[in-house]
Amino acid sequence: MTILLCDFKVGYKGVIKNVNGEGRVRRRLFDMGVTNGAEVVMVKKAPLGDPIEVTIRGYELTLRKDEAKLIEMELEEEL
Repeated sequence: MTILLCDFKVGYKGVIKNVNGEGRVRRRLFDMGVTNGAEVVMVKKAPLGDPIEVTIRGYELTLRKDEAKLIEMELEEEL
């Protein structure tokens, strides 16, 4: 099932299928290791959903909700 990263719940695990956006935002995500095929685990979510913390490529990464809306995921595991 394909789902946006911003819609992940804590404990969800998936693989990045596509990174949308353009220009600086897309380049910044790529520089942080957010690329197709990377495995992502949702670690924490702020009470209002912004920011979120994920584990990707062995490190914790904090993303804003607007950035997470650009990342399409293939859901592998749910709680």
